[in-house]
Amino acid sequence: MRELVFALEYTPGCNRVADTLADHPAVRVRSLSLHATADSLWRVDHATGTPESLEAVEDAFLNSDYYADCLAAEDCGATQTTRVLDRTDDTLVLYSHWERTPTCESVPHIARDHLGDGVLFETRHEGRHYTWRLIHSGEGDVTAFFDDLEAAVGECARMEMLRTAETSAPAGAGEGGPSGLSPAQEAALRAAVEHGYYESPREVDVGELAEHLGVPRSTLTYRLRRAEEQLAKQHVAGEGVEEPPVSL
Repeated sequence: MRELVFALEYTPGCNRVADTLADHPAVRVRSLSLHATADSLWRVDHATGTPESLEAVEDAFLNSDYYADCLAAEDCGATQTTRVLDRTDDTLVLYSHWERTPTCESVPHIARDHLGDGVLFETRHEGRHYTWRLIHSGEGDVTAFFDDLEAAVGECARMEMLRTAETSAPAGAGEGGPSGLSPAQEAALRAAVEHGYYESPREVDVGELAEHLGVPRSTLTYRLRRAEEQLAKQHVAGEGVEEPPVSL
C-alpha cells in the first residue's frame, strides 16, 4: 500500500467553500468519512470555528451553485444534497451526497480511474488549501492521476505534492526526506529560521518572509503550519528524540 498526500490551493472565485474559509481563517474542516463510486460521492465533514464562521461555512455548503468537491469551474448539472447532522457553538457536522454527470470531475473519481476502486481518502480544508491524503494499492498509474488532476483543476487551483511513501514505512520516512517534510515545507521552514521568524521578538513577519520567498502569504503560512505540525507530532511520538539524562 502506498500513501499520497497533496494539496490544492484554490484561486479566488473558483470554489465558494475555499473563498469562505479564506474569509474565516480560524475554521478547519476535515472529512470523517468519504466514499465514491463511478457515479456518485458521499461524505461526512466536521468543521470547527466560531458560531459566525460556521454559519458562513454552512451557507457555502448548502447554497453553492454546484457541489464543492466538483472540479468543474461552473455548474455541471450534478444532483447534490447536503444536510446538517450536528451543530454546536463551535462544531458543524455535514453530510453530502453527489450524483455525477458526464462533465463532472472530482479528486476521488480521477483517483478511481487511475489508482483502482480500493482507494481510501482523507481530507483537510483550511483557507484556500485543500489537503488530500490517499491510500492506494500502489499498482495504479500515479503519473496519469496527477496529469488528469492537473488538467481538471486548470487555473482554478495550484497543486503541491506533500508526501508519497509506503504506508508501512515509519512516519517521516517518505520521499520528502528524513523529516517527512515536502521540499517546499523544508525550504519554508529553513528560510523562517535563517531570517529570524522564530526569534523572540521576531526579526521578520510572515508577510515579509513570503515576499522574500516569492510566494503568497497564505501559501507560506500553510507550509509553515504543516511543517510545524509534522515536527511536533514526531517530537511527541519520540522519533529521533534522545532521552534527557537522568539526574541522580
